[in-house]
Amino acid sequence: LPIIFHLIDSTLTSAGLAYEVVIVEDSSPDGTLAVAESLRSVYGPAKLKIITRRGKLGLGSAYGAGLAAVAGDRVVLMDADLSHHPKFIPAMAALMDGPDRPDVVTGTRYAAGGGVSGWSLRRKLTSRGANFLAGFLLGSGVSDLTGSFRLYTRAAISDVLPRVESKGYAFQMEVMIRAVDAGYKVREVPITFVDRVYGSSKLGSGEIVGFLKGLLNLFFTT
Repeated sequence: LPIIFHLIDSTLTSAGLAYEVVIVEDSSPDGTLAVAESLRSVYGPAKLKIITRRGKLGLGSAYGAGLAAVAGDRVVLMDADLSHHPKFIPAMAALMDGPDRPDVVTGTRYAAGGGVSGWSLRRKLTSRGANFLAGFLLGSGVSDLTGSFRLYTRAAISDVLPRVESKGYAFQMEVMIRAVDAGYKVREVPITFVDRVYGSSKLGSGEIVGFLKGLLNLFFTT
């Protein structure tokens, strides 16, 4: 957490972008709350807000809790395990400021200039296969439906999030499909995804089954 916060601060400050970081802490046993509070004492409450909740309440509700606390009109959603480097955020912001004025700018591993590092062949095939299948069935025009490094206007994500029913691996896909289905304009920025430095992926057979169920639900409802 200290490393990713330092990277966010140095990158966005150098780019002249004002920011605040919102951490939603669901009673993690690894000491995340204590580290976050220490960072807040260094950077100040204007730069770091902490939302504490009891128990694991799910990714969707964590996003909702974080959105309720943000002050800005744009929201970056990203992993804090160093898989998503903040260096791509200025390019996302510049694209959103451009003449096209998209509502969502998503980082993509699967367009020219993007990629992944540190994944096994099995994980690469799983991700590629999931994105190919989702793109074929849902026709969103988005190259990386399962990625989670995205910049949203606050209005767009606040509108879309309450409609999302999926959990786990299918969650990010449904957020994007609901956004496209609602008419929000989406653009892409190539990113390099680096496998997490700490911890391990939770992607297993249960997550894959959940993804397929979510995919079929979207196929028949959008």
